[in-house]
Amino acid sequence: MDLRVFTEPQQGATYETLLRVAKAAEDLHYGAFFRSDHYLHMGSVSGLPGPTDAWITLAGLARETSRIRLGTLMTAGTFRLPGVLAIQVAQVDQMSGGRVELGLGSGWYEAEHEAYGIPFPKEKFGRLEEQLAVVTGLWGTPVGERFTFDGKYYRLKDSPALPKPAQSKVPVLIGGHGAKRTPALAARFADEFNIPFASVADTEQQFARVRTAAEQAGRKADALVYSNALVACVGKDDAEVKRRADAIGRDVDELKANGLAGSPAEVVERIAQYESVGSQRMYLQMLDLDDLDHLELIASEVMPQLG
Repeated sequence: MDLRVFTEPQQGATYETLLRVAKAAEDLHYGAFFRSDHYLHMGSVSGLPGPTDAWITLAGLARETSRIRLGTLMTAGTFRLPGVLAIQVAQVDQMSGGRVELGLGSGWYEAEHEAYGIPFPKEKFGRLEEQLAVVTGLWGTPVGERFTFDGKYYRLKDSPALPKPAQSKVPVLIGGHGAKRTPALAARFADEFNIPFASVADTEQQFARVRTAAEQAGRKADALVYSNALVACVGKDDAEVKRRADAIGRDVDELKANGLAGSPAEVVERIAQYESVGSQRMYLQMLDLDDLDHLELIASEVMPQLG
């Protein structure tokens, strides 16, 4: 089981805070540092000092870390044209020495689009499908050849399809709860399928859909990595768990029901339940980015028990 750190900077974090978390995650041997891609806070928090851009952040971290993998859960397709996104991700991959992964979703938070003047199209899923085709098509075009795409939403003509990422294949993550179109899209384009904030039962059902879709598309179901994203709230004792839950404005019982919360032993048992239905990777949503001791506790008391 690969444990990765997943942050939500729109809730209030500077680049320096994210850098501290990423470096701590690297030093503690987590598999990756991921961040959301949002421009507006959610809930009752102030969001101060304001949003940071996902790919600008990852570009900085690419130069200030050396081992940990870097990526997004999920880049909002509404924020960037696919040709531009392909250039951005390829460049950050070069800057990192080949450590980048692209999670790409359709975009869903209408309020942030309104707040920053970003168009919020009604038909987002069809656009996402074309975006994936364009991004992977540009990267997959051999050097010296040209890429043309004539879609409903995007058209590229005679593109040199440059630059190329450092990796021969940047891993692409697709995720969500959709029962039909999402598994089909993952079967076509994904190297990893992620289901966020889902129960064990819902995870098992969705993974089965993706596996079936992959086989119907002519891929081996095991060609994809299957992963979860869940909020983490771990403590050495009940008092520490409650303190961490209070710090993020959540209830301990709710966190235990819907996330990875409790003692290290409880969390190891909970992760094992997800592993039993096919989860291979866990993105730990860390909401208190000033609590680096939380990362250390999970690394020292949970990670060694996972093998």
